[in-house]
Amino acid sequence: MNVLQGSGRRLAAVRRQPAVSVVLGFAGLIAVGTLLLSMPFATESGEPTGLIVALFTATSAACVTGLIVVDTPTYWSTAGEVIILVLIQLGGLGIMTLASLLSLLVFRRFGLRMRLTAQAETKTLGLGDVRRVVGRILLLSLLFELVVAVALTARLVTGYGLGFGRAVYEGVFHAVSAFNNAGFALRTDNLMGFVTDAWFCLPIALAVIAGGLGFPVWLELFSRLRQPRRWTLHTKITVWVTVVLLIGGSVVVTAAEWTNPGTLGPLSWPGKLLAGFFAATMTRTAGFNNLDIAEMHSGTLLVHDVLMFIGGGSAGTAGGIKITTFALLAFVILAEIRGEPTVHVMGRRLPEGVQRQALTIVLIAVGVVVLSVLLLQAITPFGLDAVLFEVVSAFATVGLSTGITAQIPALGQILLVVLMFIGRLGPITLASALALRERGRRYELPEERPIVG
Repeated sequence: MNVLQGSGRRLAAVRRQPAVSVVLGFAGLIAVGTLLLSMPFATESGEPTGLIVALFTATSAACVTGLIVVDTPTYWSTAGEVIILVLIQLGGLGIMTLASLLSLLVFRRFGLRMRLTAQAETKTLGLGDVRRVVGRILLLSLLFELVVAVALTARLVTGYGLGFGRAVYEGVFHAVSAFNNAGFALRTDNLMGFVTDAWFCLPIALAVIAGGLGFPVWLELFSRLRQPRRWTLHTKITVWVTVVLLIGGSVVVTAAEWTNPGTLGPLSWPGKLLAGFFAATMTRTAGFNNLDIAEMHSGTLLVHDVLMFIGGGSAGTAGGIKITTFALLAFVILAEIRGEPTVHVMGRRLPEGVQRQALTIVLIAVGVVVLSVLLLQAITPFGLDAVLFEVVSAFATVGLSTGITAQIPALGQILLVVLMFIGRLGPITLASALALRERGRRYELPEERPIVG
């Protein structure tokens, strides 16, 4: 009886800590994916896959990253590719659903109204709310994926002469991979063969942007598209900063690589503009590449690092520290430079607790990246540019690589697995845990100012 009571108390404790449930759920998904991918039927050769390769691929798929240690179309059988596709879909839907539900829980914790579902009057998350959120996320995801899959299928049939069945298969696979910001592709060169094909690249890019905005943003856009002044602060920040980063990133990447013979140099100017935009869009944590990343200039790789680290919108399929976290810290710095006592953002005052949460997430993320770079450089012969790029790509669940992933020793690949898992779940669970743990203090100590700077 005591054992049963102890187990019951532990289960109840897990339920009271949503972040724990999120971590356990994704760990279970990765474990099942690893088991399935290690089976002989999952490979073209019919041989079982080693544990590290299966674990790395399952983690990359479930965490919608896209980093690979074996060539997807030649190593995995059709069954293996379908397993990867299912992991991507479940991982993307899971992260959107769980992040949205955690957001709803956090907002109700403070007695606010969240327009994910009907207006909230209690501080508990009801079964009806969960069903509505999950149903809407599923419908939204399938709608975007269907539209993109149809566009890609039509292009593969009319432009490349693929049979209808194969075109549908590739169209669906790439549509799901794109909307979930995964970056897995069914071509050995990823999407480099489509570098100047706007009819193929633009649907992929739009799906990546759509998945990266997040469910709360799309729900509000559908209901208030023509009323931007009534958008919530979260939607305003996510939309406008996304636009700025997409335009700014496209301009910088295109200008930096314009004459590079290994990337944009051989292309016509329309092709350069398309490829530059696509490359900048993929840093939104998608992982597709239509240019050879290894041939890019060091400065371009650094720009990629920054954009990947920022990532996409909250409660979406993108990774990184999230756009809102980056933007809020920028507003905090701006207010401090101006000497303002409080932080005002687009007509709203930013709570101090949110500022501390954003700062905590960024500093922990920087610490994780720096420590991982040091460890990976210690066990590999690669330079700082390549190692930093690989680490940021894994932590931000991007999937872009300079081509060193398969050459990293087993210990380094395990480190990347841990980074993908932390990067996928860390910002979400940390932000919700910090918000749910916030409480008042009954007293304050005497104030003293240390020297700063």
